[in-house]
Amino acid sequence: PAALVHEMDLLKKANVDLDERLVISDRANIILPYHGTFDKGRENSNNFEKIGTTGRGIGPSYADKIARVGIRACDYRDEKYLKKKLESNYQEKNTIFKDLYGKELPSCESMFDELMCYQETILKYIGDTHVLLRGEIEQKKKVLCEGAQGTMLDVDHGTYPFVTSSNSTSGGASTGLGIPPTQIDRVVGVIKAYTTRVGEGPFPTELHDEDGERLREEGHEFGSTTGRPRRCGWFDAVVARYAIRLNGIDAMAITKLDVLDRFDTLRVCTGYKYKEKVYEEMPADLDILENGEPVYTQFEGWNQSTVEAEKFDQLPDKAKRYIDGLQSILGVGFLMISTGPERNQTIRQGTLF
Repeated sequence: PAALVHEMDLLKKANVDLDERLVISDRANIILPYHGTFDKGRENSNNFEKIGTTGRGIGPSYADKIARVGIRACDYRDEKYLKKKLESNYQEKNTIFKDLYGKELPSCESMFDELMCYQETILKYIGDTHVLLRGEIEQKKKVLCEGAQGTMLDVDHGTYPFVTSSNSTSGGASTGLGIPPTQIDRVVGVIKAYTTRVGEGPFPTELHDEDGERLREEGHEFGSTTGRPRRCGWFDAVVARYAIRLNGIDAMAITKLDVLDRFDTLRVCTGYKYKEKVYEEMPADLDILENGEPVYTQFEGWNQSTVEAEKFDQLPDKAKRYIDGLQSILGVGFLMISTGPERNQTIRQGTLF
């Protein structure tokens, strides 16, 4: 709750009226203080493989959700019930934490008091988002669902175990929001003009040279939550094709084309060579991803600025060839091409709705 209230405060200071614009699902699970403690403890322990988690407690919170012991936003409405549930969970969590790490969690009372600090602020925004969204859809209003993270971090379809704890694919719009799959009209995939990853896990096209550092610096590739430098590499079309098919993507938006403006040569990975076999489909076996050799198609760089381009025809010829090449390899067209961080630095080749 602390992180949410902090963001709400920032918006209020920017004169954003939240009362008519923010609804928190009453079914949302709450990340509790001990979730973050467990997350950091596991990540820093020598007994467990490092995943590269943000340490904010998201994984342990999801574990409680699946174990059916999670505390939800609706529990804020009944203070006695919330306290009883927290006390029940705390006994088990504290015992486990002592066995694993040899020390106790902060007291249950302090955790309850911390939760109550945010009750009044959050409670007024809690509502039934299922009903809200159903009403919007029935009135034929346009509803845009934006997912966090990316396909390869999906707990079921990503580079397991180096994944998040939820479904970050398009199916998450149905499971997370309660929108029937049949009412989703369009899926737009957002992808960078190169590939990045935060945290641990396989990354076949990762660059450990000046090109990788250049991508990181030009693209300002540092984690939004942790500030960690993102790992950078050439465009991975194997991952992109997999994401397109898995999510049912029918149009794409490509971002950060301008980051490539000063490269002489660009590469696009179209397969992984492993033990004399080339894999053009995404394998589940991490050994292939970690030890396979990328198969590249090469493109000439354009060494010109794309920032001022307002239409596709205004892009440098070699930039257009790169975009056309990606569209051909992926089999899906780009609805939008971003050439800078500002909203007006976007080439639109169609409408979203």
